[in-house]
Amino acid sequence: MILPLGYYRKTMEKDNDMKLQTPLVSTDWLDEHLGKPELRIYDVTLYVEYKGDAGDSFGGYNLDSETPRKEWEQAHIPGSGFIDINAELFDSNNSVPFMMPAPETFATAIATHGVSDKTTVVLFSKGSQMWATRIWWMLRSIGFDNVAVLDGGWEKWQREGRSTDREGSNYPTGKLSVTPRPEMWVDKHKMLEVIEKGGPTMVNALPTEVYTGELNRYGRPGHLPGSYSVPYDSLLNPDTGEFLEPDELRPLFTESGALQTDKVIAYCGGGISATMDCLAMSLCGQDNVSVYDGSMNEWVLDESLPLKLGAEP
Repeated sequence: MILPLGYYRKTMEKDNDMKLQTPLVSTDWLDEHLGKPELRIYDVTLYVEYKGDAGDSFGGYNLDSETPRKEWEQAHIPGSGFIDINAELFDSNNSVPFMMPAPETFATAIATHGVSDKTTVVLFSKGSQMWATRIWWMLRSIGFDNVAVLDGGWEKWQREGRSTDREGSNYPTGKLSVTPRPEMWVDKHKMLEVIEKGGPTMVNALPTEVYTGELNRYGRPGHLPGSYSVPYDSLLNPDTGEFLEPDELRPLFTESGALQTDKVIAYCGGGISATMDCLAMSLCGQDNVSVYDGSMNEWVLDESLPLKLGAEP
């Protein structure tokens, strides 16, 4: 039985050992636990400016980490640190953006910000929670599970009038063990195999107009044949920015059957918003999910790989 998120939020408020029981924490929970020595809070915001239809592969947007860093310097959740995830946590040696680096490389990079085996990590990002869910997914893929996303993010924290400060975090460098879970990732060869031979259910987290091909954001329009549309922004309460309750999320996955199938693969433009679908499915009890890391950014580079236009899978 999947219990409502409110149950988990109340349960965690009584939990004194900082062991997280769900991929989300409420603003109430975080406020009550501020100052705990094992708590690590990170703003992982990365702003994306889309230019409209892409003229070539992933050429349709600019990435901005300096603006959110300056905003963090002006006001942030007390004790939180800022991480430039594009410069520090993604694979800088890969021509495809946002790719997961080797697990040991990622662990070393995030440990320098204070993550260690005994810490409790809470992530948030402004504008969209997708960057927070992406780092949540990356941490879990190296075997670190005591991590959650702040439900509603900075916007909810600020709207509720909670405390902020301008002090920098002083987390000591951590020691982080690595137990890779390679099954949490798939590559383009696996995706092509699924298309040609059938296999795991595929869900696409991009906005509907990008899925259908009406908006060409990645150089070639459309979606991978056989994949179902579950837009990431449909997963949130538009008034609070919080994830919907499981009973509200389940209907969004009905057409795909993703919650009943043995295995699911989520993808999007760069393996980022796909992790919002992953978190939503986890809330509904589906944890056998993988992310196609390269997603459309990589797929469009090879013109021999198929794409389909329209609203049908």
